[in-house]
Amino acid sequence: MKPPTFDYLRAGSVGEVLEGLAQQGGDARILAGGQSLMAMLNMRLAKPKLLIDIMRLEELRQIERKGDTVIIGAGARQADLLAWPELAEALPLVSLALPWVGHMQTRSRGTICGSLAHADPSAEMPLALVALGGEVFLRNTRRRRRIAAKDFFAGMMLTARAEDELIEGISLPVVKGARVAFREVARRHGDFAIVACAAMKTQAGVRLAVGGVADVPIARDWPELEGTALDDALNAFAWELGARDDVHATARYRRDLVRMIGRDLIGEVLQ
Repeated sequence: MKPPTFDYLRAGSVGEVLEGLAQQGGDARILAGGQSLMAMLNMRLAKPKLLIDIMRLEELRQIERKGDTVIIGAGARQADLLAWPELAEALPLVSLALPWVGHMQTRSRGTICGSLAHADPSAEMPLALVALGGEVFLRNTRRRRRIAAKDFFAGMMLTARAEDELIEGISLPVVKGARVAFREVARRHGDFAIVACAAMKTQAGVRLAVGGVADVPIARDWPELEGTALDDALNAFAWELGARDDVHATARYRRDLVRMIGRDLIGEVLQ
């Protein structure tokens, strides 16, 4: 199939992007990397009247560390972040998760914020954002606002972004000396995860975040549990996620993966 007819705007500034969103609202879509959007257009799952291209806005491609925070702009490619020299030290969890995102070819075009905007519950970057407790920067012609990762994802491919807002960037905390672990199960490397888990040692104990099961990535914090206490916590969490059967896996299989991978990763970060 081919996409429906739409107007195309190659934005020359962020202001031009915001004006386009203000005028068209829900009838406008942002083109950053296009790795998800172009497929949706061709299948006519998305039918915008205006496509706003931000791919050439250098002001949105920043990746910079500011104290204990890393700022990533809306135009920053996944490959750009993977090649950032400070990634492993500043964001070790992201450095583990990012190679699982698609393939080298798609990472060279796909953007970090584009993946967040698409909000597929199986995607790795939404999971990493929730696990780290990051924030999303939103902007329209009237205001800027910040929203916590846990409040940004509203459902399967749904977010708290208003129709006239641009995801301007995100911030991720630098957790110094944190022990982290990541693992996912997919049919093939590069496919969306059947289940993905991220674990992190925290001051209060441990955090486990899970993607690919519920409609949004979800994180839980626990003290340092062991033995049956840990098994009970993981079992309760696996059931709370509300897994469903689909063409990729059964709900039971997903719950089993949450229990098994969760135990392994928690053991890894608490060593």
